[in-house]
Amino acid sequence: MSPLDRLTPQRPLGQVPPERLSIGVAARLSRYLQVLTQARKMGKETISSQELADYTHVNSTQIRRDLSGFGKFGKRGVGYNVDSLVSQIRKILRTAGQHNIALFGAGNLGQAIAGSDVFADHGFQVVALFDTDPKKLGKKVSDQLEVRPFEDFRKVVQQEEIVVGVLAVPPEAAQEVADELVANGVRIIFNYSEALLSVPPGVTVHSSSPAVDLLYALYFYLA
Repeated sequence: MSPLDRLTPQRPLGQVPPERLSIGVAARLSRYLQVLTQARKMGKETISSQELADYTHVNSTQIRRDLSGFGKFGKRGVGYNVDSLVSQIRKILRTAGQHNIALFGAGNLGQAIAGSDVFADHGFQVVALFDTDPKKLGKKVSDQLEVRPFEDFRKVVQQEEIVVGVLAVPPEAAQEVADELVANGVRIIFNYSEALLSVPPGVTVHSSSPAVDLLYALYFYLA
């Protein structure tokens, strides 16, 4: 029996479930949240389970089942309130509030990430950007972010309560940066390099590769 099966549908709205979500439920809720966040930016106030299904390619019945396990969110014939559902899913996923990110690499990719809303939309804030290139140090990437020397990391991770490290560095530098993150207590790493990272148990590495995503999509297109 999955954790979702053990949840009581009448759980009060907004209460965070004590059970650990299954991987499948957490993945789907994250997809719903991504669509809802974008819908909110587009000015949508309500959204139906069918609309969520169209954007996420998850069956609408599955969507209603996922959400009903945590409370009564929508109204028949009206749909879900976008603001409310964003807030509640973030509570369920335990991502409410702000979580600080340290970004490594101030090249084209790093600057693009720093200037994007991709993390900020979900409560993650890039609070520090590091590089080893002397020519980039001190450069302003945004109004509140400038490139800092890598040597400042140990101090910053404590002062800013860094919970996530994002690597936009050359593959040959990625492992060293990952080792420093782990040594300073950071347990979540987003890896945009092509390096294979070796980390101890308890540390989560998420690798992002457009080429791999494209191969995955191409396989189903050709199948």
